[in-house]
Amino acid sequence: MTDTILDVREIDVFYASSHILFDVSFTARKGRTLALLGRNGAGKSTTMKAIMGVVPVRSGTICLGGAEIQSCTPHRVAQMGVGLVPEDRQVFPGHTVEDNLRIAMKPGSEGQTEWHMDNILSAFPLLERLMDRKAGMLSGGEQQLLAMARCLMGNPDVILLDEPSEGLAPIIVQQIDRLIRELRQTGITIILAEQNMHFCLGISDDAVVIDKGRIVYSDTIEALRKDEDVLSRYLAV
Repeated sequence: MTDTILDVREIDVFYASSHILFDVSFTARKGRTLALLGRNGAGKSTTMKAIMGVVPVRSGTICLGGAEIQSCTPHRVAQMGVGLVPEDRQVFPGHTVEDNLRIAMKPGSEGQTEWHMDNILSAFPLLERLMDRKAGMLSGGEQQLLAMARCLMGNPDVILLDEPSEGLAPIIVQQIDRLIRELRQTGITIILAEQNMHFCLGISDDAVVIDKGRIVYSDTIEALRKDEDVLSRYLAV
């Protein structure tokens, strides 16, 4: 498709001698939100790390806007327009919220600077009163919001959100839901790795299901909603 921004083709990933991803293939389209769904341990986080260059790809290709990135370092992938919000947030605990945001500040792949401090604080009002607080003193939900805001400070074209709702209070999950909906309106492409399909239903356009390191389903989120066999086989808890 001409609007494909990220094309993952038949990638295999190993941890030492353990084969983790098997011929994983899917595409993400510009300005759409794709939910990468699967149970815990299915391979969602490894897929995210492979796209970001954090773990090596043994075979296959990953193309961003037509350019192969599977051999690029993480900082180069970031420069090319991909941002990662990792599952464990990885804020800098000894630095303030403001420092965490400023560390990540950079223009986007085409020089865009839409996301700057004023816009970030407008989108994340909870962070404004926490700017002088060390990130390690924040709650889990506050750290998740900080990790998302830090990612946006790099003005990415594609955002990888790894389990953003996991273990968080409902009020924080609602804020993340709102933020993702707002981001969808800006033209950013979002890949959302989640166990919680219900969280994804209202905020995703497309869905890919991964099980035991293999893609077992790929369609729109609406089609997935109606596919009771896939839901019960791969996503039921």
